[in-house]
Amino acid sequence: MTDKRIYQIGLTMIEGVGDILARHLLERLGDAEAVFGEKRRALEKIPGIGETLASGIKDAAVLTRAEKELAFAEKNGIGIYFLTDADYPARLRECPDAPVLFYFKGNTDLNASHVISVVGTRRATAYGLELTDNLLQDLAKSFPDLLVVSGLAYGIDVRAHRGALKNHLPTVGVLAHGLDRIYPAVHRPVAVEMLEWGGLLTDFPSGTEPDRPNFVRRNRIVAGLADATVVVESAEKGGSLITADIALSYGRDVYSFPGRVTDSRSKGCNELIRLNKAGLITCAEDLIAAMRWDVAVKKESLPLQTQLLFPESGEKERILFLLGQHKEMHVNELSVLTDLPVQQLSAFLFELEMEGIIKSMPGGVYRKS
Repeated sequence: MTDKRIYQIGLTMIEGVGDILARHLLERLGDAEAVFGEKRRALEKIPGIGETLASGIKDAAVLTRAEKELAFAEKNGIGIYFLTDADYPARLRECPDAPVLFYFKGNTDLNASHVISVVGTRRATAYGLELTDNLLQDLAKSFPDLLVVSGLAYGIDVRAHRGALKNHLPTVGVLAHGLDRIYPAVHRPVAVEMLEWGGLLTDFPSGTEPDRPNFVRRNRIVAGLADATVVVESAEKGGSLITADIALSYGRDVYSFPGRVTDSRSKGCNELIRLNKAGLITCAEDLIAAMRWDVAVKKESLPLQTQLLFPESGEKERILFLLGQHKEMHVNELSVLTDLPVQQLSAFLFELEMEGIIKSMPGGVYRKS
C-alpha cells in the first residue's frame, strides 16, 4: 500500500495548484489520493482545473518528487502535517489560505493555550530590542506555556526567539525555504537550540531557495498560528506590516509599540496605531489585558449560581447567560469562562449572531441584541 503522505505531499507539488485550489480539490474528491486517482477528463471539468492543470496532476514525476521528499523527512525526523490531520494547528486551519501541508521539526505543542507572533524590522534599534526582551521576560512570568512565533530573520525576529529561549518559552521559527538549510546561516546556533525548545516550520519542500516572494508567503503562517501579532518596531514599509495586515484579514488581534514621531524605524508602528489597525501597548501587562488573558482568575470567583447553572446548560445557554451578566464581552473572556476553545466558541457565536440574538462588535467583542 502506498503511503498516503506521498499523495498529500504530491498535492502541494503540482505546478499551478496553490493552497486554495488544493482545498477545493479535497472538498470535491475527498482526499489527496483520490485527486491523483481521478480520470483526466473528470479533472478537466472541475472548476479552476482545466486541461493544463489536469495534465500536471497526472504527471508521474509529481509523485516521484513526493516520494523523495517523504524519504528526506523521515531520515531527518521531520513531521508532516496535513490539513485534515487531527493535530494540525487549529488556529492555522481557520485561515482560508492556510497551507494544505507543512513540515515541522521540533518539540512543542502547536496548539498551545496561548500563542503570539512577535515581528519587526530587520534593522532593529536598541529601543526595539529592549522592548522585545522586556515583553517576553514579563509574559513568561504569567504564562510559562506561551508559544512565541517569528520568522528567524535579523533584528526583532531573532531577538524574539532568543528572548523566548532565555525565559524558557517554546518558540517556533517559520522559514521561507526548505528544512535542508538555515537562512541566514548566522542564526543556525539559535535554530539548533529551538529544535529542543520549540521548532522550525515551513510549507516549502527541501531544495527551496530563500527567494524574496517566499518571505511574503511565509508571513501568512506567522500570522495564522497565533492569537495575536505584536509588531515591536517597523519602518514605514516592511514584512512585519504585511504580517499585521494578514493577521487582521484573519480576524486576529494586532498590537504595536509606539515610537517617537521622528524615528523612521517606528513609522510603521505609529501608522498601525493611528489607523486603528493595531492596539497600542507599552508592556506585557497591556497585552495581557487587551487579550483578556487576565480573566482566568475570574472563573474561580464566579457566583455559585453561575457555577451551578453551567453543568446543566448547553453551550449556547452558557454563552447567553454570561452576555446577560455583562454589557459586552471579548471572545477570549468568553472562552475562558465557558471552557470552550475559541475555535468551537466562534461557531456558536456565529450561529447566535445569525439568529439575531447577539451582535458582533469591533475587536472580537460580543453583546446581546
